[in-house]
Amino acid sequence: MYFQEIGPILSSVDEPMALCTVVATKGSTPRKAGARMIVTQSGTVYGTVGGGHFEQKVVVQALEVIQSGTPGMFRHELLQQHDMCCGGTMEVFIERMERKKKLYIFGAGHTGQALSRFAVEAGFDVWLVDDREAYLSRCSDPRIHCVLQNFEDALRSLKFDADAFVVVMTYRHDIDRQILALCIRQPHAYLGMIGSRRKILVTKKRFRDAGIATVHELDAVDMPTGLAIGADGPAEIAVSILAKLIAVKNNVNP
Repeated sequence: MYFQEIGPILSSVDEPMALCTVVATKGSTPRKAGARMIVTQSGTVYGTVGGGHFEQKVVVQALEVIQSGTPGMFRHELLQQHDMCCGGTMEVFIERMERKKKLYIFGAGHTGQALSRFAVEAGFDVWLVDDREAYLSRCSDPRIHCVLQNFEDALRSLKFDADAFVVVMTYRHDIDRQILALCIRQPHAYLGMIGSRRKILVTKKRFRDAGIATVHELDAVDMPTGLAIGADGPAEIAVSILAKLIAVKNNVNP
């Protein structure tokens, strides 16, 4: 497997995976140092480090690394351990590969624009969604996915999973509530909505009264989104939101 092949696999596979790299060999071996193989959590294999019983064992070790998250160096004596007649020794380094966390920002206003810029620098895979072309056209960073669509249609096309981060901050309260109602029972790592205390109280009451969400589901939504650091203005508010996203990503309680 060539290095250039790794990126497309990482961007297209929606499950945890491990990269297995042959780092040293001695004697006769089926592959030399530099050979790479990717193993996904479901057991799909891309590339090869040599085949046979040896490779089967590497796959097992890769699955263990995916589960534990701890990288490791594994030494294989091909003749003694795997009954392979080539008889050499191979050392394989296995590491879990982390995909960028998707961040869906609904609303490309001043704060949404600032958050998208800061978040992409922090390593998030940023999707900025709005139905106003004039606002999205201000986004010039090619790393940011700009989605010009009706919000409801965009929600149908975006992929939600347990690693998805969602921030709702459109230009109208009713649209914010519509998006929140559609997202609240989707899988996600984080769901937050911008708003004043009154907006949040009204939203919670309407959702409870209409049976849209339970008290527990509403309490799990970060409203108002971000850390309470006295932020003022789009840039500071965006920083407070990004700080909260990073804390959730890193499993830290700020």
